[in-house]
Amino acid sequence: MAKRDYYEVLGLNRDASDEEVKKAYRKLAMKFHPDRNPDNPKAEEQFKEAKEAYEVLSDAEKRSAYDQFGHAGVDPQAGAGAGFGGMGGFADAFSDIFGDIFGGARGGRSNVYRGADLRYNLEVSLEEAARGSETRIRIPTMEECVPCKGTGAKPGTQPKVCPTCGGAGQVRMQQGFFSIQQTCPKCHGTGRIIPEPCTTCHGAGRVKQHKTLSVKIPSGIDDGDRIRLAGEGEHGVNGGPPGDLYVQIHLKQHPVFQRDHDDLHCEMPVSFTTAALGGEIEIPTLDGAAKIKVPPETQTGKVFRLRGKGIRGVRSHAAGDLLCHVVVETPVSLTERQRELLREFESINEKDSERHNPRAQSWMDKVREFFGA
Repeated sequence: MAKRDYYEVLGLNRDASDEEVKKAYRKLAMKFHPDRNPDNPKAEEQFKEAKEAYEVLSDAEKRSAYDQFGHAGVDPQAGAGAGFGGMGGFADAFSDIFGDIFGGARGGRSNVYRGADLRYNLEVSLEEAARGSETRIRIPTMEECVPCKGTGAKPGTQPKVCPTCGGAGQVRMQQGFFSIQQTCPKCHGTGRIIPEPCTTCHGAGRVKQHKTLSVKIPSGIDDGDRIRLAGEGEHGVNGGPPGDLYVQIHLKQHPVFQRDHDDLHCEMPVSFTTAALGGEIEIPTLDGAAKIKVPPETQTGKVFRLRGKGIRGVRSHAAGDLLCHVVVETPVSLTERQRELLREFESINEKDSERHNPRAQSWMDKVREFFGA
Protein backbone atom coordinates (compact mmCIF):
# COMPACT_ATOMS: atom_id res chain seq x y z
CA MET A 1 0.00 0.00 0.00
CA ALA A 2 1.46 3.38 -1.04
CA LYS A 3 2.22 5.86 1.69
CA ARG A 4 0.10 8.97 1.94
CA ASP A 5 1.65 12.39 1.54
CA TYR A 6 2.96 13.59 4.90
CA TYR A 7 1.28 16.97 4.53
CA GLU A 8 -1.99 15.20 3.79
CA VAL A 9 -1.55 13.00 6.88
CA LEU A 10 -1.25 16.07 9.13
CA GLY A 11 -3.86 18.07 7.17
CA LEU A 12 -1.44 20.86 6.28
CA ASN A 13 -0.44 22.96 3.31
CA ARG A 14 3.12 22.61 2.06
CA ASP A 15 3.99 26.11 3.32
CA ALA A 16 2.88 25.31 6.89
CA SER A 17 5.08 26.75 9.65
CA ASP A 18 6.91 24.65 12.23
CA GLU A 19 4.37 25.69 14.84
CA GLU A 20 1.49 24.58 12.62
CA VAL A 21 3.22 21.22 12.11
CA LYS A 22 3.56 20.79 15.87
CA LYS A 23 -0.07 21.73 16.55
CA ALA A 24 -1.40 19.39 13.87
CA TYR A 25 0.65 16.46 15.21
CA ARG A 26 -0.40 17.17 18.78
CA LYS A 27 -4.06 17.05 17.76
CA LEU A 28 -3.68 13.72 15.94
CA ALA A 29 -1.47 12.20 18.64
CA MET A 30 -4.03 12.96 21.31
CA LYS A 31 -6.82 11.56 19.13
CA PHE A 32 -5.22 8.28 18.01
CA HIS A 33 -2.88 7.46 20.91
CA PRO A 34 -3.14 3.74 21.81
CA ASP A 35 -3.87 4.55 25.44
CA ARG A 36 -7.04 6.30 24.29
CA ASN A 37 -7.88 3.65 21.73
CA PRO A 38 -7.18 0.22 23.25
CA ASP A 39 -7.66 -2.77 20.94
CA ASN A 40 -8.04 -0.51 17.92
CA PRO A 41 -5.47 -1.48 15.26
CA LYS A 42 -6.68 1.23 12.87
CA ALA A 43 -6.06 4.00 15.43
CA GLU A 44 -2.63 2.53 16.13
CA GLU A 45 -1.73 2.68 12.43
CA GLN A 46 -2.96 6.28 12.17
CA PHE A 47 -0.88 7.17 15.23
CA LYS A 48 2.23 5.62 13.63
CA GLU A 49 1.50 7.41 10.37
CA ALA A 50 1.15 10.80 12.12
CA LYS A 51 4.33 10.19 14.11
CA GLU A 52 6.29 9.35 10.98
CA ALA A 53 5.01 12.46 9.21
CA TYR A 54 5.87 14.65 12.18
CA GLU A 55 9.41 13.27 12.50
CA VAL A 56 10.08 14.21 8.89
CA LEU A 57 8.31 17.57 8.67
CA SER A 58 9.61 18.80 12.04
CA ASP A 59 13.22 18.28 10.89
CA ALA A 60 14.39 21.05 8.56
CA GLU A 61 16.80 18.85 6.55
CA LYS A 62 14.41 15.94 6.23
CA ARG A 63 11.57 18.26 5.26
CA SER A 64 13.69 19.90 2.57
CA ALA A 65 14.62 16.49 1.12
CA TYR A 66 11.00 15.36 1.28
CA ASP A 67 9.77 18.51 -0.48
CA GLN A 68 12.23 17.87 -3.34
CA PHE A 69 12.14 14.09 -3.73
CA GLY A 70 9.07 12.91 -1.82
CA HIS A 71 9.29 9.67 0.15
CA ALA A 72 12.40 8.70 -1.79
CA GLY A 73 14.23 11.68 -0.32
CA VAL A 74 13.96 10.35 3.24
CA ASP A 75 14.55 6.95 4.77
CA PRO A 76 11.07 5.52 5.15
CA GLN A 77 12.33 2.50 7.05
CA ALA A 78 13.82 4.68 9.75
CA GLY A 79 10.50 6.32 10.37
CA ALA A 80 8.38 3.18 10.09
CA GLY A 81 10.87 0.91 11.83
CA ALA A 82 11.01 3.18 14.82
CA GLY A 83 7.41 2.27 15.59
CA PHE A 84 6.94 2.12 19.33
CA GLY A 85 10.38 0.76 20.03
CA GLY A 86 12.51 3.90 19.56
CA MET A 87 11.59 6.08 22.48
CA GLY A 88 14.36 8.71 22.18
CA GLY A 89 13.13 11.01 19.43
CA PHE A 90 9.46 10.34 20.11
CA ALA A 91 9.80 11.07 23.83
CA ASP A 92 11.63 14.32 23.07
CA ALA A 93 8.91 15.30 20.60
CA PHE A 94 6.18 14.70 23.16
CA SER A 95 8.16 16.49 25.84
CA ASP A 96 8.47 19.48 23.53
CA ILE A 97 4.78 19.46 22.68
CA PHE A 98 3.48 19.16 26.23
CA GLY A 99 6.28 21.10 27.91
CA ASP A 100 4.18 24.22 28.33
CA ILE A 101 1.35 22.26 29.89
CA PHE A 102 3.46 20.65 32.61
CA GLY A 103 5.88 23.53 33.10
CA GLY A 104 8.89 21.69 31.71
CA ALA A 105 11.73 23.33 29.88
CA ARG A 106 13.94 21.35 27.52
CA GLY A 107 17.61 21.77 28.21
CA GLY A 108 16.94 24.65 30.62
CA ARG A 109 16.86 25.29 34.34
CA SER A 110 13.95 26.65 36.29
CA ASN A 111 15.78 27.48 39.52
CA VAL A 112 16.29 31.21 38.86
CA TYR A 113 13.39 33.41 39.86
CA ARG A 114 12.64 37.11 39.62
CA GLY A 115 11.96 38.82 42.92
CA ALA A 116 8.40 39.68 43.88
CA ASP A 117 6.92 43.12 43.19
CA LEU A 118 6.01 45.20 46.23
CA ARG A 119 3.28 47.77 46.87
CA TYR A 120 3.41 50.74 49.22
CA ASN A 121 0.39 52.96 49.99
CA LEU A 122 1.36 56.63 50.25
CA GLU A 123 -0.96 59.42 51.39
CA VAL A 124 -0.25 62.89 50.01
CA SER A 125 -1.99 66.22 50.47
CA LEU A 126 -3.81 67.99 47.65
CA GLU A 127 -1.12 70.68 47.62
CA GLU A 128 1.65 68.06 47.28
CA ALA A 129 -0.21 66.36 44.46
CA ALA A 130 -0.79 69.65 42.64
CA ARG A 131 2.73 71.04 42.92
CA GLY A 132 4.78 67.84 43.17
CA SER A 133 7.11 66.96 46.01
CA GLU A 134 9.67 64.49 47.24
CA THR A 135 9.33 62.24 50.26
CA ARG A 136 11.11 59.32 51.90
CA ILE A 137 9.49 55.99 52.70
CA ARG A 138 10.64 52.99 54.71
CA ILE A 139 9.60 49.58 53.42
CA PRO A 140 10.13 45.96 54.47
CA THR A 141 11.74 43.77 51.81
CA MET A 142 13.72 40.59 51.26
CA GLU A 143 17.39 41.36 50.59
CA GLU A 144 20.40 39.21 49.81
CA CYS A 145 21.94 37.66 52.92
CA VAL A 146 25.29 39.37 53.49
CA PRO A 147 27.16 36.60 55.40
CA CYS A 148 26.52 33.93 52.75
CA LYS A 149 26.26 36.37 49.80
CA GLY A 150 22.96 34.86 48.76
CA THR A 151 24.17 31.27 48.47
CA GLY A 152 22.27 30.07 51.53
CA ALA A 153 25.32 28.06 52.64
CA LYS A 154 27.30 28.60 55.82
CA PRO A 155 30.27 30.95 55.21
CA GLY A 156 33.26 28.88 54.17
CA THR A 157 31.08 26.19 52.57
CA GLN A 158 29.38 25.91 49.21
CA PRO A 159 26.09 24.41 48.00
CA LYS A 160 26.40 21.09 46.23
CA VAL A 161 24.89 19.96 42.97
CA CYS A 162 21.71 18.01 43.56
CA PRO A 163 22.49 14.31 42.97
CA THR A 164 18.92 13.58 41.87
CA CYS A 165 18.60 16.06 38.98
CA GLY A 166 22.28 16.78 38.36
CA GLY A 167 21.73 20.50 38.93
CA ALA A 168 18.95 20.87 36.32
CA GLY A 169 16.25 21.49 38.89
CA GLN A 170 13.98 19.08 37.02
CA VAL A 171 13.70 15.35 36.53
CA ARG A 172 12.23 13.49 33.56
CA MET A 173 9.37 11.16 34.41
CA GLN A 174 8.62 8.57 31.75
CA GLN A 175 5.48 6.48 31.63
CA GLY A 176 4.66 4.49 28.54
CA PHE A 177 5.14 6.76 25.57
CA PHE A 178 5.13 9.98 27.58
CA SER A 179 8.20 11.75 28.91
CA ILE A 180 7.39 14.68 31.20
CA GLN A 181 9.71 17.01 33.08
CA GLN A 182 8.82 17.76 36.69
CA THR A 183 10.35 19.78 39.51
CA CYS A 184 13.02 17.80 41.31
CA PRO A 185 11.59 16.54 44.63
CA LYS A 186 15.04 16.59 46.26
CA CYS A 187 16.09 20.21 45.65
CA HIS A 188 12.62 21.62 44.85
CA GLY A 189 13.81 23.10 41.57
CA THR A 190 16.92 24.90 42.83
CA GLY A 191 19.34 22.39 41.31
CA ARG A 192 21.41 22.27 44.48
CA ILE A 193 21.36 21.16 48.07
CA ILE A 194 22.89 22.89 51.08
CA PRO A 195 24.55 20.50 53.56
CA GLU A 196 25.36 23.32 56.02
CA PRO A 197 22.81 26.16 55.86
CA CYS A 198 23.73 29.73 56.74
CA THR A 199 22.75 30.51 60.34
CA THR A 200 21.56 33.99 59.38
CA CYS A 201 19.15 33.16 56.56
CA HIS A 202 18.74 29.44 57.36
CA GLY A 203 19.56 28.47 53.79
CA ALA A 204 17.13 30.86 52.07
CA GLY A 205 19.85 33.18 50.78
CA ARG A 206 17.62 36.17 51.64
CA VAL A 207 16.70 37.98 54.85
CA LYS A 208 13.93 40.39 55.75
CA GLN A 209 15.15 43.96 56.10
CA HIS A 210 13.87 47.53 55.96
CA LYS A 211 15.19 50.11 53.56
CA THR A 212 14.54 53.81 53.09
CA LEU A 213 13.83 55.15 49.61
CA SER A 214 13.30 58.60 48.17
CA VAL A 215 10.12 58.96 46.10
CA LYS A 216 9.58 61.86 43.70
CA ILE A 217 5.90 62.75 43.40
CA PRO A 218 5.24 64.39 40.01
CA SER A 219 3.02 67.45 39.92
CA GLY A 220 -0.56 66.72 38.95
CA ILE A 221 -0.61 63.13 40.23
CA ASP A 222 -4.10 61.92 41.12
CA ASP A 223 -5.66 59.52 43.58
CA GLY A 224 -5.12 55.92 42.47
CA ASP A 225 -2.05 56.66 40.33
CA ARG A 226 1.05 54.51 40.80
CA ILE A 227 4.74 55.39 40.80
CA ARG A 228 7.03 52.55 39.70
CA LEU A 229 10.47 52.23 41.25
CA ALA A 230 12.26 49.69 39.06
CA GLY A 231 14.39 47.12 40.86
CA GLU A 232 13.30 48.20 44.34
CA GLY A 233 11.14 45.13 44.99
CA GLU A 234 12.27 41.90 46.60
CA HIS A 235 15.66 40.44 45.74
CA GLY A 236 15.64 37.62 43.16
CA VAL A 237 16.32 33.97 43.92
CA ASN A 238 19.55 32.30 42.76
CA GLY A 239 20.74 35.37 40.91
CA GLY A 240 17.35 36.30 39.48
CA PRO A 241 16.56 40.01 38.89
CA PRO A 242 14.81 41.98 41.64
CA GLY A 243 11.15 42.91 41.43
CA ASP A 244 9.74 46.43 41.28
CA LEU A 245 8.16 48.65 43.92
CA TYR A 246 4.82 50.30 43.11
CA VAL A 247 3.90 53.33 45.23
CA GLN A 248 0.09 53.67 45.28
CA ILE A 249 -1.05 57.28 45.71
CA HIS A 250 -3.98 58.18 47.99
CA LEU A 251 -5.08 61.82 48.36
CA LYS A 252 -5.87 63.09 51.84
CA GLN A 253 -9.23 64.77 52.30
CA HIS A 254 -8.93 68.55 51.93
CA PRO A 255 -10.90 70.89 54.23
CA VAL A 256 -11.93 73.19 51.36
CA PHE A 257 -11.49 71.57 47.95
CA GLN A 258 -12.71 68.38 46.33
CA ARG A 259 -10.78 67.16 43.28
CA ASP A 260 -12.47 65.89 40.13
CA HIS A 261 -9.67 64.91 37.72
CA ASP A 262 -8.04 68.28 36.91
CA ASP A 263 -10.90 70.43 38.26
CA LEU A 264 -11.39 71.59 41.83
CA HIS A 265 -14.74 72.19 43.53
CA CYS A 266 -15.52 74.21 46.61
CA GLU A 267 -18.55 75.67 48.37
CA MET A 268 -18.65 79.46 48.56
CA PRO A 269 -20.72 80.86 51.45
CA VAL A 270 -22.36 84.19 50.56
CA SER A 271 -24.20 86.41 53.01
CA PHE A 272 -27.90 87.06 52.56
CA THR A 273 -27.45 90.74 51.70
CA THR A 274 -24.55 90.12 49.28
CA ALA A 275 -26.58 87.48 47.47
CA ALA A 276 -29.54 89.84 47.24
CA LEU A 277 -27.81 93.11 46.41
CA GLY A 278 -24.61 91.84 44.81
CA GLY A 279 -21.04 92.55 45.81
CA GLU A 280 -17.50 91.24 45.79
CA ILE A 281 -16.16 88.36 47.87
CA GLU A 282 -12.74 86.76 48.36
CA ILE A 283 -12.25 83.03 47.91
CA PRO A 284 -9.20 80.79 48.44
CA THR A 285 -7.34 78.97 45.63
CA LEU A 286 -4.25 76.78 45.63
CA ASP A 287 -2.27 79.82 44.46
CA GLY A 288 -3.65 82.29 46.99
CA ALA A 289 -6.84 84.33 47.32
CA ALA A 290 -8.97 85.48 44.38
CA LYS A 291 -11.91 87.88 44.16
CA ILE A 292 -15.28 87.19 42.58
CA LYS A 293 -18.03 89.66 41.73
CA VAL A 294 -21.39 88.34 42.88
CA PRO A 295 -24.28 89.71 40.79
CA PRO A 296 -27.54 90.74 42.46
CA GLU A 297 -30.20 88.12 43.13
CA THR A 298 -27.66 85.27 43.24
CA GLN A 299 -29.25 82.03 44.37
CA THR A 300 -27.85 79.01 46.22
CA GLY A 301 -26.43 76.51 43.75
CA LYS A 302 -25.08 79.02 41.25
CA VAL A 303 -21.59 78.03 40.07
CA PHE A 304 -18.74 80.43 39.35
CA ARG A 305 -15.93 79.05 37.20
CA LEU A 306 -12.36 80.33 37.54
CA ARG A 307 -10.44 79.22 34.47
CA GLY A 308 -7.02 77.68 35.02
CA LYS A 309 -7.29 77.69 38.83
CA GLY A 310 -7.52 73.92 39.07
CA ILE A 311 -4.71 71.37 38.70
CA ARG A 312 -2.49 70.61 35.73
CA GLY A 313 -2.57 66.81 35.58
CA VAL A 314 0.42 64.60 34.88
CA ARG A 315 -0.77 64.00 31.32
CA SER A 316 -2.66 67.30 30.82
CA HIS A 317 -1.72 70.15 28.51
CA ALA A 318 -3.56 72.81 30.52
CA ALA A 319 -4.67 73.31 34.10
CA GLY A 320 -8.22 72.52 35.11
CA ASP A 321 -10.74 74.99 36.54
CA LEU A 322 -11.93 75.95 40.00
CA LEU A 323 -15.71 75.72 40.34
CA CYS A 324 -17.23 77.65 43.24
CA HIS A 325 -20.73 76.58 44.32
CA VAL A 326 -22.72 79.35 45.99
CA VAL A 327 -24.34 78.66 49.36
CA VAL A 328 -26.44 81.59 50.61
CA GLU A 329 -26.08 81.90 54.38
CA THR A 330 -29.19 82.35 56.49
CA PRO A 331 -28.62 84.99 59.20
CA VAL A 332 -28.32 83.58 62.73
CA SER A 333 -28.13 85.08 66.23
CA LEU A 334 -30.21 88.07 65.14
CA THR A 335 -30.59 91.12 67.33
CA GLU A 336 -34.04 92.46 68.09
CA ARG A 337 -33.49 95.37 65.69
CA GLN A 338 -32.56 92.95 62.90
CA ARG A 339 -35.68 90.94 63.59
CA GLU A 340 -37.82 94.11 63.38
CA LEU A 341 -36.30 95.05 60.04
CA LEU A 342 -36.95 91.57 58.64
CA ARG A 343 -40.56 91.66 59.88
CA GLU A 344 -40.96 95.07 58.25
CA PHE A 345 -39.51 93.69 55.03
CA GLU A 346 -41.94 90.79 55.16
CA SER A 347 -44.84 93.17 55.73
CA ILE A 348 -43.91 95.23 52.70
CA ASN A 349 -43.67 92.07 50.64
CA GLU A 350 -47.16 90.94 51.75
CA LYS A 351 -48.72 94.31 50.93
CA ASP A 352 -47.30 94.24 47.44
CA SER A 353 -48.69 90.76 46.95
CA GLU A 354 -52.16 91.92 47.96
CA ARG A 355 -52.19 94.46 45.15
CA HIS A 356 -52.27 91.56 42.68
CA ASN A 357 -49.99 93.47 40.42
CA PRO A 358 -46.76 91.45 40.03
CA ARG A 359 -45.30 94.14 37.77
CA ALA A 360 -45.56 96.91 40.33
CA GLN A 361 -42.24 96.11 41.94
CA SER A 362 -39.77 93.35 41.49
CA TRP A 363 -38.45 91.49 44.51
CA MET A 364 -35.10 93.16 43.97
CA ASP A 365 -36.69 96.64 43.97
CA LYS A 366 -38.32 95.85 47.30
CA VAL A 367 -35.01 94.76 48.80
CA ARG A 368 -33.29 97.92 47.63
CA GLU A 369 -36.16 100.03 48.95
CA PHE A 370 -36.09 98.36 52.32
CA PHE A 371 -32.36 98.65 52.80
CA GLY A 372 -32.25 102.15 51.37
CA ALA A 373 -30.07 101.12 48.47
